[in-house]
Amino acid sequence: MPRVSFYTFAVGKGALDSEVMSGFVAMIPSVFGEAEGSGGFLGRAVLPDRTRPPFGQDFGPWGVFGVPRFYDGGTEPGQVTVASTLSLWRDIEAVRCFAYGGLHKAALAKRGEWFRRPEWPTYVMWWVADEETPTWAEASRKLEALHDLGPTLSAFNFKIPFDPQGRQLRHASAAAGRVHGI
Repeated sequence: MPRVSFYTFAVGKGALDSEVMSGFVAMIPSVFGEAEGSGGFLGRAVLPDRTRPPFGQDFGPWGVFGVPRFYDGGTEPGQVTVASTLSLWRDIEAVRCFAYGGLHKAALAKRGEWFRRPEWPTYVMWWVADEETPTWAEASRKLEALHDLGPTLSAFNFKIPFDPQGRQLRHASAAAGRVHGI
């Protein structure tokens, strides 16, 4: 059964180790823990070496870390302003429940304190086959495509989601029903 890839991308108002980003960074372990305990969560790309910035690191099946063309920050320690995640979920509704609930919802409420106002989408979703693992390079291309072309089967959002067969759904809640035959 197809699974949903979910990629998030934001650029901080300062380096991740700066004072302005400290509240965000402090929430990361708890938010990831909540995601991993969420119904429908299947896996995520985990930083292999936490002592180094993600740039150039190989995340195994998730590929080498990369970012979309919108990133204009640094890649060295003390310069990195990117906050990005890549994960796999059972369906769109599972992602929506996590993204707009619990600790992630609390973090979203504070995003204006931590992140620059984007001129690009802050997330993208797409379907992958059961045996596939999305890569950082693919995720970057998908976010760029969503920005350039709007929602399509190959790169969509909660406002205009698609089911695995390519049918546009009215909203994310409809996506869960259609995928599971409700």
